[in-house]
Amino acid sequence: MSKRSTIIDVADLAGVSIKTVSRALNDAPHVNAETRKRIKDAAAALDYHPNIAAQSLIARRSYLIGLTYERPSPSYVVELQNGALARLENSRYRLVVLPFRDVANRPTELGSLLLRAGLDGVILAPPACDQHELLSMLDRQKLPYARITPHREMDRGIVTVIDDIEAGRAIARHLLELGHRRIGIVMGDPSHAASAARMKGYRLAFVDFDAELNDELIASGDFTYDVGYASAAKLLHQSPRPTAILAQNDDMAVAAMAAVRDLGLSVPGDVSVAGFDNSEVSRTTWPQLTTVRQPVNEMAWDAVDRLIAMLDANSGEQASPPLRGDHPYELIVRASTAAPR
Repeated sequence: MSKRSTIIDVADLAGVSIKTVSRALNDAPHVNAETRKRIKDAAAALDYHPNIAAQSLIARRSYLIGLTYERPSPSYVVELQNGALARLENSRYRLVVLPFRDVANRPTELGSLLLRAGLDGVILAPPACDQHELLSMLDRQKLPYARITPHREMDRGIVTVIDDIEAGRAIARHLLELGHRRIGIVMGDPSHAASAARMKGYRLAFVDFDAELNDELIASGDFTYDVGYASAAKLLHQSPRPTAILAQNDDMAVAAMAAVRDLGLSVPGDVSVAGFDNSEVSRTTWPQLTTVRQPVNEMAWDAVDRLIAMLDANSGEQASPPLRGDHPYELIVRASTAAPR
């Protein structure tokens, strides 16, 4: 077999130093356009592909970006990973996925896991993004991080956010505008700050309509289908039953629709149902689910992009990025909600 091309071969063919080849292929500054083109043409002619492991040894960087999350819906995970992977495509960085359970009770254990993984930086999805002890640990160890939809300590690290309060307010207002007043609510995991923020939005919507929010119609949940079903069934057995159910994510909303049907009732004829996220299941269930679009894919892409820019700034390759990215939510009205009978 012929010998694999090396960076030395590229440098010889282009007539430059190895260091210049490295800077050009990594799109670092201070390489003029003509030289950069000559180096890239030489690399293409030699079918040269940089060895990431070798780059890591030379630069004393791993080029690994971590992504950690806790027990979200499958659709949320897919959106999260797809957004991160889309940004890393054709870059020198690779993604390491590190799911972790019970973050709120084990923040230092997660911190130790992240620090042992040899990462250059990490993306913290809820609820890790709001764990003070974890953030302090990463700060002390100087591991850069980006936080997706945090609700606390917004001045720490990179953040990409939507306004969960206003998003919750918008979907609750939709049901109130249809004429619903007896609205059941299935809460999310209490360790996720978004759950409390969305609930605050619901309450604001009831104030907007001078309507009373019945606390007996608020059921606990944890963002999973099974608990969502049990909570919705409990609400539906009340007398009088709610005319609408507002679930804090789409998985629990779809579970509520199943609970409605299992009682011989129809959606939205007897009970309207609304969710949150605009995940794949909201579009494939029948009737399609009214929900709020949370741009998880875009927020993950943005978080990774800002984190990489920070890492490159720390190594002197470019200017520091803005630390905050705000993303819009969107109320999506579909067939699962209608005026009460």
